[in-house]
Amino acid sequence: MKKIKLLLVDDHVVVRGGLRMLLENEADFVIVGEADSGEQALDLADQLKPDVIIMDLTLPDISGIEATRRVKQKHPETAVAALTIHEDQQYFFEMLQAGASAYVPKRAAPDDLITAIRAAHRGETYIYPSLAKLLVNDFLEHSDDEKQTAAMSELTRREQEVLSLLAEGKTNDEIAGELVISPHTVARHRENLMGKLGLHNRSELVKYAIRKGLIKP
Repeated sequence: MKKIKLLLVDDHVVVRGGLRMLLENEADFVIVGEADSGEQALDLADQLKPDVIIMDLTLPDISGIEATRRVKQKHPETAVAALTIHEDQQYFFEMLQAGASAYVPKRAAPDDLITAIRAAHRGETYIYPSLAKLLVNDFLEHSDDEKQTAAMSELTRREQEVLSLLAEGKTNDEIAGELVISPHTVARHRENLMGKLGLHNRSELVKYAIRKGLIKP
């Protein structure tokens, strides 16, 4: 049986020792090296050609995110599994964008890490269950944004003008005076454009207008 070659990257000796004890019990794993910094990880990735790198994010020189990005650029066949204390959205998405195939918090059960490593080696993606919802939410948000982008192209020039002025906090009467139309017409434009964009109140409208660059925050 061909074993999965692992490289452990963490700046804490105790953590690496615990990982070695855990992973060496698996018949299909072999640990080929350990690194306590990002630069050392890059050097060992060149020398040892591991199948999977278990990467911490917080390292004393370059971050695990940057190390992952550089490993994947040079060795795209090498999988990276993030093992970290960080469970917030920023680190999570940056690590996935850098090329990591798995993301596991250090509080996870040993079986979760083992499963993640095997999945990464097979070319699959493993996301710890509590973090998977971030992907779902991100997908839904971007889906909504794409729908709004498409809807934006359907707005008339007058509706776009009303949208910008509404987002700036102007009242219907003020907008009517500026555009030389009736307040009733402004109200109709407002109702139409918010329906097209799926917005429900001025707060959502302002955030949308800022995101699209219609007004400055």
